[in-house]
Amino acid sequence: MDLKTGTCKLVYPCRNPKDNFVSLWHFVNKMKPEEKGQTTLPHCLDNFCRGLSPCGPFWEHVLGYHKASSETPEEVLFPKYEDMKEDPCAHLRRLAGFLDALEVDESGKLASGEENKAFFRRGEVGDWANYLSSEMVDRTDRVVEEKLCGSGLRL
Repeated sequence: MDLKTGTCKLVYPCRNPKDNFVSLWHFVNKMKPEEKGQTTLPHCLDNFCRGLSPCGPFWEHVLGYHKASSETPEEVLFPKYEDMKEDPCAHLRRLAGFLDALEVDESGKLASGEENKAFFRRGEVGDWANYLSSEMVDRTDRVVEEKLCGSGLRL
């Protein structure tokens, strides 16, 4: 499938950078073998702010998909997670309309039948406040503000 040829639709749920980071930290630690120990919050935040994460810099993803959704809204949907949590029914209808159908897999299992707890967490808006110090918040805000500067995107 190729986005440029219009043969697929893409949904990119965008999330508050601090909540995104905390979810990333939990995910990284759930995927890491226990014998390797946990990645500390400050170490993970340092990597996040430097753009080092399993999927690359957060802001590059966000800006790329935001731009794509502006240029081709019939092919790229860019919902904000916080908006979806606020009015899930309206956003589910919007998503179903965008995709022309919607099937839900609530089993939390991979195709192989294995449980995949690393992909499921609480998903609470603002949960970052339970994990990040004021210094971490300031650093994250500064980095994201710098990286999104001039884009018109507000997270």
